[in-house]
Amino acid sequence: MYLHTLRFTELSNFEDALTKEWLITNGLGGYSSTTILGVNTRKYHGLLVAALRPPSERTVCLAKLDEEVQLNKIYLLGASEFHGAVYPKGFIHLKEFSISPFPKYIYNIEALQLEKTLFMPYEKNVVVATYKVQNMNNNWVKIRIFPLLTCRHFHNVVTRAANALHFNQKQTASNEVQLSISQPKASIAMRIIAGEFFEQPAWIERISYREEEKRGEASSDDYYQPGYFQVDVPPTNKKEFAVIAASNENEQQTEQTLTSIGQSVAEIKLLRKLEIRRRNSFLADFYRLYPALAPNNWWLSWIILATDSFIVKSSTNKHSIIAGYHWFEIWGRDAFIALPGLMLITGRFEDAKNVFTEFNAYCQDGLIPNFIDDKSGQAVYNTVDATLWYVNAILQYLKYTCDFKFVRNQLWSNLKEIMAKHTQGTHFGIHMDNDGLLTHGERLTWMDAEIDGKAVTPRAGKAVEIQALWYNALKIAQLLAQRFDEENLSEKYAAIAEKCKKSFNEKFWNSEKNYLLDCITDVGADDSLRPNQIFAVSLDFSMLDFEKCNKIVKVIQRELLTPYGLRTLDRNHPNYKGTYVGNRQSRDRAYHNGTVWPWLLGPFMTAFRKTKGYINQDSKFAISSFVWPLFTRQITYAGLGTLSEIFDGDPPHNPRGCISQAWSTAEPLRTYMEDVMQLRPKYEKEILDS
Repeated sequence: MYLHTLRFTELSNFEDALTKEWLITNGLGGYSSTTILGVNTRKYHGLLVAALRPPSERTVCLAKLDEEVQLNKIYLLGASEFHGAVYPKGFIHLKEFSISPFPKYIYNIEALQLEKTLFMPYEKNVVVATYKVQNMNNNWVKIRIFPLLTCRHFHNVVTRAANALHFNQKQTASNEVQLSISQPKASIAMRIIAGEFFEQPAWIERISYREEEKRGEASSDDYYQPGYFQVDVPPTNKKEFAVIAASNENEQQTEQTLTSIGQSVAEIKLLRKLEIRRRNSFLADFYRLYPALAPNNWWLSWIILATDSFIVKSSTNKHSIIAGYHWFEIWGRDAFIALPGLMLITGRFEDAKNVFTEFNAYCQDGLIPNFIDDKSGQAVYNTVDATLWYVNAILQYLKYTCDFKFVRNQLWSNLKEIMAKHTQGTHFGIHMDNDGLLTHGERLTWMDAEIDGKAVTPRAGKAVEIQALWYNALKIAQLLAQRFDEENLSEKYAAIAEKCKKSFNEKFWNSEKNYLLDCITDVGADDSLRPNQIFAVSLDFSMLDFEKCNKIVKVIQRELLTPYGLRTLDRNHPNYKGTYVGNRQSRDRAYHNGTVWPWLLGPFMTAFRKTKGYINQDSKFAISSFVWPLFTRQITYAGLGTLSEIFDGDPPHNPRGCISQAWSTAEPLRTYMEDVMQLRPKYEKEILDS
């Protein structure tokens, strides 16, 4: 109803087609993803990547389904890349690939058309492949589907030679097969509806993942083939059938999940309709919130739908935010930067409350975790800014809801502890200095790449955005203390904020270059031109006067702005790296030294509108220059219907990193809604003027 179909008929350019990937998710942290040719180019690709302990322990269970059509001869529709060869090349029969709302492959072979569509039922570790076959031949046709399995954590690969996959296989019915795996502990069950299963165990070895090879990662994998499903299609007839794969930690759970999907094609169709209805309902709810935004911007519908993919249910039945697909876990910094765009502008206020309370439970010694490890589920706390972004997100929540009751009852006690620990000192050298500014150790900001244990961008001391966030947090705490009738505490926060502001202006303003220093360390100041200073303008509470804000926006627009976000370093700097390619060390050197980050478009746009005002001419300029290229072009490249993590600093700014990133989607969307369309938060004026 609301989605423009992303359709690809030019599939003959093999290299170009392999750069286009699709992703569907299940709300548990699990997903299904591969390329539009069906060739897995990453170890993270798979038709069923299940979150065995939602949203963690993501395990590649079903790598792919390869089809075979038996007419006068055998046609292989599958495609895999090996070291030095691609076999088979089933994509030569691929007439069309589209995604609306689910990935669909249409193959033409002689007088036969085979249509394959994939979807994931919400909140189930299940993938369903539905098939429609139109046989216009005068002979019977056999369709065989070969499931290829590799039950492994998605960061790893598995080889038969290493005997890494320990399993037992049993055929539980004429149309079903189950595998119980001991390491990792998992169960996989597969069933065909309107067909049969035939055991024929085999191994497909030395699958090659080109993207992992480029990245210098383990790139060779082995697939286990337990047998095949078979369907016979009568002459000049049509047939519909489906293959279902489910996975959980034990056989009983897996069988229950598989049974819940249905036993007939009609039930599968109904399940698919329900998932389409859920997505359409989500879009309809959004457009009801903003009736002026008629659902005729196809790209906006795709972006809104993409926001849903990052919101996942945790093992405690709470909701959290996956930082990115394929490989990112739950990250505190990313979650609270992305929360306004993912949850507030879309009206998901209850989900936002769940995220706050979920992270509250993890908060220790005044610190919000950096990330939650996917394997162990343990919280890791090495960050200085995740906690400050958490405080900022509370203010954004209030601007949309005015829900002081929730903040007071659930968050206020923890927030006061955060402020106390940051003032007195906590782990990783995080403490307020005598000048009111916040001091911290190395590799604690978002620019945290390292090589051999050494920071690529050393920023220990007093980083510019940390001071902006610290002042912002002090003013938010002051506002809340006053609201909650804690006058002494409010005055205390106000006094610290004033000292912070005075010191910041004295120490960080570079009068020679007319912008802020990036970091002040024990050995001196770093005046590299980076985008971090934009937050000193964009945040609700700024320490700078209008003149300084305007100068910062101008220099960043001139030197760092690209069509897809901000560069992380000035191109004239000796450390600038224009492309994000090569092995991990090469990529880490470029990660924050020139690479473009789309999420920075959000704070830049907010700062731009603060300094330029909200006149119509600037609005049109902003849309054409800052928003349109990212939203309309990039959702048809790399991750289809979503936005990539990063882009090269040099033109043509090729997409890199994760194909779907939470803050890359959320922040440009937030600024589009708030700053371009001027759909400001309902209670913004009331909150900020209180």
